[in-house]
Order: sequence, then C-alpha cells, then structure tokens
Amino acid sequence: MTPIRWHLAFGRSMRQFLRSTLGFSVLATLLLAMLAAGEPLVHGYWNLGYKVVQRSAPSDVVLVTVDNGRDWPTARQAELLERLRRQMPRRVLFDAAIPVGESAEGDAALTQAVRSFGNDISFIGRSDKVDELGTDSISVPPRQITGNAPILLSAWRSNFVLYATSSPYTIALGGKSYLTVASQLAGVSSGIESQFYPDFSVDPSSIPQVSGAQLLQQDFPASHLTGRTVIVTGLTRTPPILYFGHGFAPAVALDIAGAEGLRAPFSISFGPHIGSLPILLLVTLLVAAGSRAAGRRKGLWYAIAVLGALVLPMILRCQGMVFAPDAAMIFLAIYGGLRSWQKRARRIQLTSASGLPNLMALANNPLPVGSDMVVAVVARYEEMLATLPRDLHGECARQIARRLSAGAGAETIFHGDGGHFAWCEEARPLEVQLNHLQGLHALFAVPMTIGVHTFDTNIHFGLDRNEGLDAATRFNSALASANEALANGRVIELFEANRLAEAPWELSLHARIEEGLHNGDIWLAFQSQWDLQDNRMCGAEALIRWNHPTRGPIAPDAFILQAERAGRIDALTYWVVELAITAALALNARGPRFQISVNLSAQMVDKPDLVQNLAAIVRRRGIDPTLLTIEITETSSVRNRPAACQNLTRLRDMGFRLSIDDFGTGEASLAYLADLPSDELKIDRRFVSRITTSSRDRAIVANTIALAHALGQSVVAEGIETEETLAMLRDMGCDYAQGYHLGRPKAFTLLEADYDASLEGRADPGERAKSV
Repeated sequence: MTPIRWHLAFGRSMRQFLRSTLGFSVLATLLLAMLAAGEPLVHGYWNLGYKVVQRSAPSDVVLVTVDNGRDWPTARQAELLERLRRQMPRRVLFDAAIPVGESAEGDAALTQAVRSFGNDISFIGRSDKVDELGTDSISVPPRQITGNAPILLSAWRSNFVLYATSSPYTIALGGKSYLTVASQLAGVSSGIESQFYPDFSVDPSSIPQVSGAQLLQQDFPASHLTGRTVIVTGLTRTPPILYFGHGFAPAVALDIAGAEGLRAPFSISFGPHIGSLPILLLVTLLVAAGSRAAGRRKGLWYAIAVLGALVLPMILRCQGMVFAPDAAMIFLAIYGGLRSWQKRARRIQLTSASGLPNLMALANNPLPVGSDMVVAVVARYEEMLATLPRDLHGECARQIARRLSAGAGAETIFHGDGGHFAWCEEARPLEVQLNHLQGLHALFAVPMTIGVHTFDTNIHFGLDRNEGLDAATRFNSALASANEALANGRVIELFEANRLAEAPWELSLHARIEEGLHNGDIWLAFQSQWDLQDNRMCGAEALIRWNHPTRGPIAPDAFILQAERAGRIDALTYWVVELAITAALALNARGPRFQISVNLSAQMVDKPDLVQNLAAIVRRRGIDPTLLTIEITETSSVRNRPAACQNLTRLRDMGFRLSIDDFGTGEASLAYLADLPSDELKIDRRFVSRITTSSRDRAIVANTIALAHALGQSVVAEGIETEETLAMLRDMGCDYAQGYHLGRPKAFTLLEADYDASLEGRADPGERAKSV
C-alpha cells in the first residue's frame, strides 16, 4: 500500500472510530481529563479506598510523646534522652520543640545528652503548612543544642482539598540539601522521580506509642525500645495533616506512611494526566473487546472493565505505582451512559406496548422510493381500551394491524398511542389508491371481538403522496389528514402539497394577528342596518377585517378559526367590543338611537369570566348596554350549554340585546328559540337571497318573521342585494335589513358620513350603497 493510500485508509478508520460510541467516549474523556475534571474522582477514590484497605503500622518505629511547653524544659528532655540511651534504641529522631534559653544548666545537660548518642540521633524540622517547602515555613531545631547531629526535614505537597499526596526526597534550605524524614526512615535518598508517595494503608492509630512521662518512671521495662527507631515527638507541635482514609492525622504519621511507601517495590507516578492513561487504555481495550462479543459476554467484559478500573489502581498503589483511576472512571461513565441511552432509545423506537413497531421507528427510517404514506386513525380508540382489561390492549392493536396488513398487503404496520396505525404502500394512480382505501375501510364493517368484548370499528385514513420529503414530515402530514378525516366524518383525507406551503402561515397565525392589531392591518368595519318601517339607518354590525401587506385581504373565517384554535379569540373579541362601544357612543351623540352588533364566539359563551369582563368594559366606558347587541351562532361547539345559557341570561338582564345569528342554518333553528334568551332573529342570507325566485324560500322567510313576532322578537334579514328583495321583505313585515344593497362593510368614518346623509334624507339606501 502506498503512503498516500495508507494515510487515507488510516484517516477513514479514525473518522469511523471517533463517530462510534467507543471513540466519542474516549475523546470526551481526554478532553475532561485535560480540564482536570477528574480530580474530585481521584480524591474520592483514594479517600474511600484507604478506608477499606488498611494495615497496621510497622512495629520497629515507636513514638515517645512529650507535651510541648513548660512541662518539658531542656533539663527534663535531657533526662528523657538519657533514659532512652539506656534502652539502646537503633536510632532516635527528636521531633519535639526545644525551649532553649530558659535554663542554661538545662541547655547544657541537653547538649551533653545529644552528644552521648553520637551518630544515632537526628533532629526534625517541620513545615507549618502543606505545599510550603521554603525557608520561611520550615522551623529548624537550634544548632547550639543539636551540634553536628543530622537535621531531617518534613514537608508535604497536597491536592485541591489539602490532603497530603507526596513529598520530595530532599529539600534545599539555606543553600544546603536535607533529607526528608521518610527518606531517612526508609534508607532511600533518591528515586526515579524527585518525589515519593506515602502508603496511606498504614493506620495512623496503630503506630506504637509510649508516653515520655511513663518512660521516666523507674518501673518502665528495660530493653523495651532496644533495636527500634524511636521518634520523640510533641504531637501538638504542628497542626495535623489531612490523611487519605482517616481525615486529620499527626504529621509524624505521614512520615511513617511515606517510609512505608518507599519500601514498596516501586515508587513511581506519571503525574495527574499521564498517570491516568495506562488504566484508561486497559479499560478501553476491555470495553472494545466486549463490544465485539455476543450476548451476555458484552456485559461480562464491561463488568471486568469496571472491576479493573476500581481495583487495579489500588493494587498497583500498594506496589508503589501511582496510576490515577479518574480517566477510566469518566470513560466508563460516559460509555455506559451512552450505551444505556442507545439501548433505551432503540427499545422505545422499535416496539410499542402491543409488540408492533411504533411510529417513531417509522419516522426514523427512510421510506421506499415510489411509495405513499398512509395513516389510519381508529375512532374512539381510547374508549375501547378503557373498556378492555389492560392485558388485552396489545391484542386490540394487533387485531387492527392484522386487518390492515391483510387488506393493504403491507408487511409492517406501525402502531402509535391514540389508535394511530401507519404503513407505506406502492404509489398508485390517485383514483386507484382512493378506491383501495375505500375497500380497506370496508374490511372494518365486520365487528371486532376481543376476549368477551365486541366492538364496531370506525376507521379513517390520511394519505400523503409528497415523495421526496423525509419520513417524519410525510408521517405528520398523513397523520394530520387522518385526524381531519376523523373530525369531518370522511373516510379518506388527502394531504395536498400546497398545504405544506401554507402550514408555516397557519401555525404562526396567532402571532401575526398580534402584529396586525399593533400596526393597523387588522381593523373594524361596520355594515349598516336599516329600519324598514322608518326607512332610516338604525344600527350597524361590527365586522373584523384584515388587509395583510403581502397576502392582501384575508377572509375573516380563516383567521378567526385559527384564533379560536390558538386560544386568542378572547382578546380579539374584547378588542372588537372596545371599538364598537366607541362607534356607538359617537353615533348616538349625533342623532336617534343607534344599535351596534358584535359577534360572540361559541368558545367564549360558556366561560365563567365572560359576564364579568363585559360588565367591566361597559362600566369603564360608561355606555348603556342596551345600545349593544350580541350575536350568537354555532352553539353546537359549546362544551357547557347550561353555563352558556346562564351567561346569556345574565347579559340580557344587564341590558344587552341578544340576537340569534344565521337563523335557519346548522343548529340555529327552533332549538335556539327554546333554549336561548333572545331579542332578535337574523335570517340567513341563503334564504333571503332567493325569496324573489323561490316560493319555498319565500314561505320560510315569511313564516319565520311571523314566528319571531309571535314570540315578541324583532327580525333582521341579511344578504339583501336587490331593491326587489328589499321591497318584498318590507311587505312581509320584516323589521330590519342588512346587505350590500343597503351598504357594504366600511370604515367608521365612511359609516358616519352615510349616517349623517340618512339623517338629512339626502339619498335612499340603494343609491348610497352604489356610491361606495
């Protein structure tokens, strides 16, 4: 292989490795290790580990404890050394404070006692704080006492929470190099590194101790300290040091642990970063081997890796090799977390509670070329499941899926919660595909039996044929169409491509409504209403309009429906009421009584705060509520009809006039007259516009007018577009009229001009309508 090809192959292999879970985990671990993110893990590991791994201190080192201060003047210290010399110890390390200068005789006696030991006595100088190895921090015993006796120093480096970690073999002080106490105890003056590491498994509380006062007693056993290393120490001479596994411990205990660390076969560390790489490499190799294993062996390899990361660093530390476990532990946490997340995601995506692949699995897989996406929705599916025992829920979904699979010829049916089923089919001509789905619908004419329960199954289909889009988009499109088919009672609904283009507009419509209200694109138009008996303008209906700067005029039904769905219709309605009141106050100040009508959404009729809010507006604006008419329609969508009737009754009691809009269509029929308190009926334009050509429609309108008058209500006919229609309605006894023949919806300033003209009698309604 040429060098170029080798480099290309290596580059591809590295990219594949880094994209894998293993490679990502290694890379993330190295980045965190560089940022020293593993220091708390290292600290916790050693602190916990040495709580478990403990051993007794060596018996060849004995502490003779003295109290610092007046109880141990130099004379008494001299007496103590004399008693020690008689015990014939191997060597003595003097670690107590020497109160030189208090007694000349005592100082001389102590000096003589020190000289009597010859080369078998050393003195210890200590640093007051960890990480302080300079001249200012280390106190050295006075030379007039120590003479030519060796001086040993004790100073320790620490981690980020001030636990002792290591010490140098020698310390330079005043231009001279001194051995550290641990080096002297172990008889090791240098190593591979410039520092060594204590063996924290040594239990500080197990170090043999003898009280200095006890040693001075006559009955102290002879030869008890013979051949042993004796450290004369004032345990309170320096502050205690933090010691892994034990918390605070005397500084001398750390010296003994350091000596034990030097006696190990090795004394080596590669630092906090490099020292963590060997364990990381080993654990990575174990995990890599496990990733290639099958079945339960994967978990076994991972368990071995975890065990190695937890146990191996402590085993090596006991041999004197310090390898930090933090990188391996971080790697295992990242890799294990990713693998658990991947397994959970795979488990969630591949199967639903029914054992069928779920909709997420469909959305995350590419669709076959030349295929249609079909989503089926089962009506009242949740009620079916509520009827069935829980253990039959899966069987319900499987039975539906079997029928769909048999009828559609699809190998895989995807199932989601809420009675949604989806699959892909070969794209056929639209008419053929629609006929096919009609036939599939017929398969569910036969009731479905699940356990002892029998269900009629009503199924609806959504079809998406927009090939080229991703699976998730096509599934959502088909699902939206299926839900629309269910809502409209149709078997099939096709998701057309142009709906995708309109979707962003519709989904953001409520935000655009706010913008339109703010900048004036949304405005209020008024369409005049005429009193047919007095032949004058007596009122107007407030109608919301939207002239979008780029899309032009937008039909009210389009954005009002979206506002209702978005829950923004309340604000829009109260905005209309405010402007309608402004118009009513202005016009009623200019002439005879003038009525303004406002449409009320069915979504608001049953709301508890409706009456309170309208009452507050009327009170604040200071208007007589009788000047406002509230038009109600389509109450079939009202969820709480009793609450709606109660609200309307309260509004009517306050003085508002109530009008039944679009009477004769939908539910706006005789049921309204029985259920709703009202003062007025508005006859729908589809009847009014045909009274001149249809005897049936003429009879309906005439009888409706008679019925309303019999009930004490007035009648408004809307949709009047000809003079002939207007004359016929006047003959029928209709009270009020509204339509393009009388006046188109227009801005309030134009309505004012028309109103002034009507008061002066300068033009008839038809002429003014034509001039607009």
